[in-house]
Amino acid sequence: MEHIRGRTSPTAAIINGRRGIEEAYRTGRGKVYIRARAEVEVDAKTGRETIIVHEIPYQVNKARLIEKIAELVKEKRVEGISALRDESDKDGMRIVIEVKRDAVGEVVLNNLYSQTQLQVSFGINMVALHHGQPKIMNLKDIIAAFVRHRREVVTRRTIFELRKARDRAHILEALAVALANIDPIIELIRHAPTPAEAKTALVANPWQLGNVCRDARTCWRRCCASGMAGARVRRA
Repeated sequence: MEHIRGRTSPTAAIINGRRGIEEAYRTGRGKVYIRARAEVEVDAKTGRETIIVHEIPYQVNKARLIEKIAELVKEKRVEGISALRDESDKDGMRIVIEVKRDAVGEVVLNNLYSQTQLQVSFGINMVALHHGQPKIMNLKDIIAAFVRHRREVVTRRTIFELRKARDRAHILEALAVALANIDPIIELIRHAPTPAEAKTALVANPWQLGNVCRDARTCWRRCCASGMAGARVRRA
């Protein structure tokens, strides 16, 4: 917890307390309480308090939340509220709850936390596929599995790229040799009775081009490269 922050929700709000997160990180299971982000404002002239809600917990429907608060006020299960309205706009959420003169805003807000979805609980169940099987993993296990996976991915990619680079270097080296000895190689291929014998002669020759030129036609094509192609090979 000193280095990794607690999880956040898409609609922000506030995670109330650390115990649930710590339990989830340690065991893979936990329970957290998420509260709406609200504040009590006091009118400097009248002294009346107003509760302003800026963020609500994830998956809580704002319209239904307002309906629930209005219902609780109507049934007198929550007291101290004189007006309720939604002033949300393109700049963000703003639910306004006006508090009666004889009520205390913090007390009203705490009652709303306990009786509405201004505060909800979320269960954390950290299940992941580990070696093809679902497993509950704590934070340390998940990080270790991710590091192993990344190491495997990077290793495979590096080996693949190294193999490609070596193959290309081998071909470029052979082509450079062929270009440096273009006349005798063409003469050898031209006088060979068959492509197979041309390849045999190339392999037996000190140039050892047989591994690159798998057939006489391919070798002829490569050996007859233009001066521009030769320059490209030397630059590569």
